Amino acid sequence: MELSQRVQNLTPSQTLAITAKAAELRAAGVDVIGLGAGEPDFNTPDEIIEKAFDAVKKGATKYTPAAGIPELKSAISQKMLRDHQLEYGPDEIFVASGAKHVLYNVFQALIDSGDEVIIPSPYWVSYTEQVKLAEGTPVLVYTDESTSFKLTPELLKENITDKTKVLMLNSPNNPTGMVYSNEELEALAEVVAENDLIVVADEIYEVLVYGTEHHSIASVNEDMKARTVVINGVSKSHSMTGWRIGYACGDKALIKGLTGLASQSTSNPSTPSQWAAVAAYEMDRSFLTEFNETFRQRRDHAYNLLEEIPYTTCIKPEGAFYLFPNFKECTDKMGYDTVDDFVKDLLENAHVAVVPGSAFGLADNVRISYSTSEEIMTEAITRIKNFVTERLEGV
Repeated sequence: MELSQRVQNLTPSQTLAITAKAAELRAAGVDVIGLGAGEPDFNTPDEIIEKAFDAVKKGATKYTPAAGIPELKSAISQKMLRDHQLEYGPDEIFVASGAKHVLYNVFQALIDSGDEVIIPSPYWVSYTEQVKLAEGTPVLVYTDESTSFKLTPELLKENITDKTKVLMLNSPNNPTGMVYSNEELEALAEVVAENDLIVVADEIYEVLVYGTEHHSIASVNEDMKARTVVINGVSKSHSMTGWRIGYACGDKALIKGLTGLASQSTSNPSTPSQWAAVAAYEMDRSFLTEFNETFRQRRDHAYNLLEEIPYTTCIKPEGAFYLFPNFKECTDKMGYDTVDDFVKDLLENAHVAVVPGSAFGLADNVRISYSTSEEIMTEAITRIKNFVTERLEGV
């Protein structure tokens, strides 16, 4: 069967390839430690599960409006007002089956053939592929340690053309863990407004920030609110990745378009999951404080361990649950042609799975998830350190 060009042109996922290889080794009885997780390792809080179950027993098993139940839209509206002082009515909120699917629909609704979307690199793996599926052109803007992997106004200006329509902005960032300050967002907002761009703001990791605060670019001013689509959900904040609930807040015309797309494709997101998300936003917020503190401690622990690996550098992340160290000098000294080769060898011989930075557009780095216990993290990074040390001694 011959597949469409759009499917044939999709870039294979390196993350899935690493995961598949790790699973193969585990099936053979090898003790593999995976540091590629893109989800919290905690269970969904019992209160959420119980309220979702109660809703199911009361009949929440039928279709709902395509863009989400009124109760969830109201909970999202209250959350946005409380956390960002942003007011959104029910016709400015769209709920779908996870933030990834929301993003897919947003690009389908905004992008025509040839439209350019500026994506700061490194970036989450699905941004570029979703833009291409919408027949748009991803324009990658490379950042590095000198700007803490953040897009600057100067870099943004240099990459705007008459075809540029959208800026994709992710803060806290996957894979770097960097968080844009309010001042940095204000500076970017000026360039966005001057060039009449739309911002798609992926804020899925917003509750996971350490020693700083999360700011939404939509909060900069009323103009930025009007030209920004905020993407979020309960997956990372409440450990609900499998429940598949994400949402967009934005312009009424866009939300109407997203609703039309959903009505002709997926219809509504899972009804029980919507009620679970209502419970998540209504529960005591002390859970989020404890959740955040646990990940802060894990970040500090993992970062301190990583500093012991020779010839590597790493900027301490301010959010999410990833480290993004540079292994270029280290792998060069070990004799590897690429960091990707090192990652494969690390899995085969030290039995630690990490994700190569090339998957995120930056080939000199690797992404390490600290969404695991400190005990497991200690063992994993010790294995990496020992593997590197032995290879360096053998050169």
